[in-house]
Amino acid sequence: MLSEQERIEIEEALHAYPRKQHACIDALKVVNHHRRWVSDEAVRDVAEFLEMPTAQVEQVATFYNLIFRKPVGRNVIYLCDSVSCWILGYEEIYRHLQKRLGIQFGETTEDGLFTLLPIPCLGCCDHAPAMMIEEELYHNLTPEKVDEILETYKGR
Repeated sequence: MLSEQERIEIEEALHAYPRKQHACIDALKVVNHHRRWVSDEAVRDVAEFLEMPTAQVEQVATFYNLIFRKPVGRNVIYLCDSVSCWILGYEEIYRHLQKRLGIQFGETTEDGLFTLLPIPCLGCCDHAPAMMIEEELYHNLTPEKVDEILETYKGR
């Protein structure tokens, strides 16, 4: 069941579209924001709210890589795997993150603090390698710099 706050935010998004079904991505983003992921139940609730077939909402939810279909950690790390990052040290940073966090791409640390995901480009090729944690961009990464960054998230 959608929360009252989720319903309010989805209703607000409806004003930008001629048909309520057009707000599907916005509705999924609202649920994703509040719950940190979109469950099968939430997909059905959004479909009902927007008067859409559940399968259609599911297709949208699984297409967008920033709509999470399984629980994620409190902090999602997006590691850029663009050509520039590959050339300038991506593999070293990825190996370091794997070792430091004890996880692979698509996994969450045991303490629920971090989920590690690849992302095709963060748009800072001139400062590669790069990663983003939530909405904070980090670039010119080294293993030491990654360690410093991760330490700042321990208390969050």
